[in-house]
Amino acid sequence: MTGRVYLVNVGANARHPFCSPLFPDGRFEFLPIPETPDLPGKHAVRYGNLRSFYDPHDSLTCYLPERWRSVATHNDPEFDTFTYGDNCETSPRAASLKRIAPGDHLLFIASLCAWEDGAATHRHGFYLVGDIEAEDVLANVRARPGREAMERFGRNAHVLRGLTDAKHWDGFWVFGGSERSRRFQRAVPVTRDIAERLFTSADGSPWRWDGGRTEMQTIGSYTRSCRCVLDPEKPGHAHKLRLLWEWVERWQSASGHKVRSS
Repeated sequence: MTGRVYLVNVGANARHPFCSPLFPDGRFEFLPIPETPDLPGKHAVRYGNLRSFYDPHDSLTCYLPERWRSVATHNDPEFDTFTYGDNCETSPRAASLKRIAPGDHLLFIASLCAWEDGAATHRHGFYLVGDIEAEDVLANVRARPGREAMERFGRNAHVLRGLTDAKHWDGFWVFGGSERSRRFQRAVPVTRDIAERLFTSADGSPWRWDGGRTEMQTIGSYTRSCRCVLDPEKPGHAHKLRLLWEWVERWQSASGHKVRSS
């Protein structure tokens, strides 16, 4: 895989009263953020509709407070048809995604919470959870897409919002993944060591690990905005890309290997 890599921070975080669970063998479930405001009508995906990645018969409601089960979730990225949408025209956080070309990667990083004996612990960490290799792009959507585009992108959260209320055809972009896209079987730790080996700030300088911030706070601050973190055309980045994908594959084959969380 030789395309550029854009790192995108997704999923429930410290602002929400629930977290995506991480199990001792490295498996995990992904809980997206809620729709804000809540989304009415038939097009909304409710938290109660979400199913386990490992067994579609199992609901994810056991990881949520009961009152959240009927709340609409912004299920993005969605790992069934592999799409991801963002407000690239209006949100500075996502503006860089407009430069994505076929073959580039949206690599998703999320906060996960270690679960043990059926309950959440206080140990959290950042992990890579999936990869969409861009193949199709639906850009600057201002009206309901045509039939072919709906077949490809119709399950994306931004499209579902537009179907609910036309005001949500607000210029969002949606990226569709190739057949090589995947939701990871096991979470891939983003540790300080691996971050220092792979990533730099937007100006090319190393990440600063200030004594007053935790490792998670530092990683969170550097991944708040979506941006290209690895580009094979830049000096030294081809080697870093190899390290990245080797790190991902190491954890996919780490059956029974206990993962690290802070």
